[in-house]
Amino acid sequence: MSRALVCVVYLHVLTCDRLVESASIVDTASHEGGWALISPGADIKDSATEAVLGVDTHRDFHVAAVLSMNGRTLGIERFPATASGYQLLVRWALQLGVVRCAGVECSGSYGAALSRYLLAQGIEAVETRGPGRAARRRRSKSDRGDAEAAARDVLSGRANAPVKAGSGPAELARIYLVARDSAVKAQRQAVNQLKAILVTADPALREELALPRRALVTACLQLKEEGEGADPVARATQFTLCSLAERIQYLKRQAALLEKRLSNLISCHYPRLVDAVGIGPHSAAVLLTAMGDNADRLRGEASFAALCGASPMEYSSGTRHHRRLNRGGKRQANAALHRIVLTRLRWDERTRTYYERRLSEGKTRREIIRCLKRYVAREVYRLVLDERRHSSHAAALEPLSGGAVQSGPLPS
Repeated sequence: MSRALVCVVYLHVLTCDRLVESASIVDTASHEGGWALISPGADIKDSATEAVLGVDTHRDFHVAAVLSMNGRTLGIERFPATASGYQLLVRWALQLGVVRCAGVECSGSYGAALSRYLLAQGIEAVETRGPGRAARRRRSKSDRGDAEAAARDVLSGRANAPVKAGSGPAELARIYLVARDSAVKAQRQAVNQLKAILVTADPALREELALPRRALVTACLQLKEEGEGADPVARATQFTLCSLAERIQYLKRQAALLEKRLSNLISCHYPRLVDAVGIGPHSAAVLLTAMGDNADRLRGEASFAALCGASPMEYSSGTRHHRRLNRGGKRQANAALHRIVLTRLRWDERTRTYYERRLSEGKTRREIIRCLKRYVAREVYRLVLDERRHSSHAAALEPLSGGAVQSGPLPS
């Protein structure tokens, strides 16, 4: 009986010790309602431990996880997605260990500002993918689990693509492109709405406005709403047509202004790119946005081609050797390459010669266009890389020259 009592007491003491060593919840009221989990054995004061950081980003808050180099979770905490929240996140992570690399989910949207802050603090930030559908089916999904998975992707080497710097001409081009493309889309929608209203309009008005698009918009701008005694449907139609025409004109001016800014930006930073045959400011901006400002994101021109969906995919079986279309990558960049190829097929003699030669070899038009898109991706990558090398070389020589060279007589 005494032995049973001793065993019960020993088990009780062992359970209490494990509860004391278990994870403790740290009060983070100053972090706007955040919570933190510190794993057993993690020494907050010991900052000599090598660690990696993983962040699951959201619109209003970010969840961060710090892992040691052997995969042990040192801590998990939630921070607000604000400037002060970024400072608290980095300060908290550095208390748990020496963090030199961080994996950030959604580094192009919710995690863009955090990625820039990490780079400014000297912490390498890489892109991490969220859990796929198969992983979500096998196990539950939570913010803490996603943050840990981001850190483990960095540890395993699966996440090795640096985030976009977001501080150069490519980021400026992306911002202009968003506004320009939305203005063009809204303008197209307004034109379609105007034509749809004309279909059900009065036959006399419809015959009067049976004009080409540009003349139609000009004529609708000159429409005057009739008096109070007129047909209310006719008055509403005239007012709506005039309003849509004014919207079309406004969006047209806005798109032209943004296109001009885009053209000046590309011509200033990448003049050789727009000097190439078939590459306009819009296509160049789309390709630069896909590439990013930091050249270390891509290993080479083959990586850029794969990013644009222009790299051939092996599709062979048995004695049949074939390569199929790559349906991955950024489709906007692939569409830009397609426009460049179509322009060169019409105006570039070298491209037409290549087309005729491959056509005589038995290639179809689609296969030839895919080959040409691969060549254009290689050319664009090399042009951009040469411009960046030239810019960095000029920036390196500027301090050595001591500023601008002053003209005048030599001192005696």
